Amino acid sequence: MRMKFGFAVTIAAAVAMTTACGKKSDNEPAAGASAVSEASAAASSSAGASAPAVSGSEASAASVAAASAPAPASNATVVKIGHVAPVSGPLAHLGQDDENGARLAIEEISAQGLTIDGHAIHLELDTQDDAADPKKGIAAAQQLVADHVVAVVGHLNSGVSIPASKIYSDANVAQISGATTNPTFTQQGFKTTFRVVPTDARQGPVLATYALKTLHARKIVVVDDATLYGRGLANEFAKAVVAGGGHITGHEVTTDKARDFKAILNKIKRSQPDAVMFGGMDVTGGPFAKQAAAMGIKAKILGGDGMCSTDIATLAADAAPNVVCSELGTDVSKLDKGGDFAGRYEARFHLPLQGYAQFTYDAVYVIVDAMKRANSIEAPKVLTAIASTDFNGLTGHIAFDDKGDLKGGGAITLIDFKDNKKNVIDVVTP
Repeated sequence: MRMKFGFAVTIAAAVAMTTACGKKSDNEPAAGASAVSEASAAASSSAGASAPAVSGSEASAASVAAASAPAPASNATVVKIGHVAPVSGPLAHLGQDDENGARLAIEEISAQGLTIDGHAIHLELDTQDDAADPKKGIAAAQQLVADHVVAVVGHLNSGVSIPASKIYSDANVAQISGATTNPTFTQQGFKTTFRVVPTDARQGPVLATYALKTLHARKIVVVDDATLYGRGLANEFAKAVVAGGGHITGHEVTTDKARDFKAILNKIKRSQPDAVMFGGMDVTGGPFAKQAAAMGIKAKILGGDGMCSTDIATLAADAAPNVVCSELGTDVSKLDKGGDFAGRYEARFHLPLQGYAQFTYDAVYVIVDAMKRANSIEAPKVLTAIASTDFNGLTGHIAFDDKGDLKGGGAITLIDFKDNKKNVIDVVTP
């Protein structure tokens, strides 16, 4: 099959036209392709059937991401892969981790070179900031569609990813999330939604089983932050606790902006639970655990992936050892090539892994694998190929069911904190 490059102008041609005409062409590029000058090209990448290991740059992600990316060949066609996450605001550390994983894959693929249907391809990461806000997420999605990206990696938050997903569906552009866990994301009937992580329908029961079987908790209080993610995970946990013979003795609601939990914690202290499940992110879950310990609450504080960041050791302070949380997939330290990946990541960005980069890294490789199999850079053809993915990535085997979820459900890792570092308790496989 020959792919169409009708509007995919090479860099050399774009420069020539700019010189001759003094202005940009009025032609719009085909979805997934664009032409830019060498000076404006950013990060790039190439992929095979599995993710290779190559050295990362020594540069900081925030300051020299574009400068460290290889310049495209003069005859290369620029193809944009979109990425969107909160890279500003309280969750910026998680959003940056999400973006960095995608960027590292792009840069590795660039270093090796990518050819589709005989044409040299230069991949560019088109990054947008949704600030964990649904309205900004929709605007970011619209911008990525306007930019003619071939596919999108993102969003991070379920409450942003779900409303934005309709924009991608309407445009027939694939969206692969490495963090969205609310089951609703892939239950909307869209053919464009995919995720490379387990859902809360898997994460919640794993946490519940730990509470019942390991902690032998019978009286459990649930707290959620009223977001689609926090409430969804809390509800999945509560259902599994009741099904397992436990008792939910209270369900309190806060917000994702709250930092003072004394009123809720006073009620929890009076009920003397065996465990407390907090459905929310680390920026709220950390202070919650810290304040619970200060008030003398001895119950274990449980949380999901949003609370299971490296930063929880600082956010919860001395209470971090009382936190048990769940990571999506198998912890990087237990992956065959996880140590090598972590080393390259930290050398490149001078930051610790938070828990999402490995999934967005794989998501980029899945997109490039689909481009190769489709022999095309056209977004609709790449979308069709993504649906039939059969790929061995860093995080494991990736294949999607008819909804876009991982076949088999995916592993969940249980984590606690020792000496201010993550410690793997168990990896729970399907």
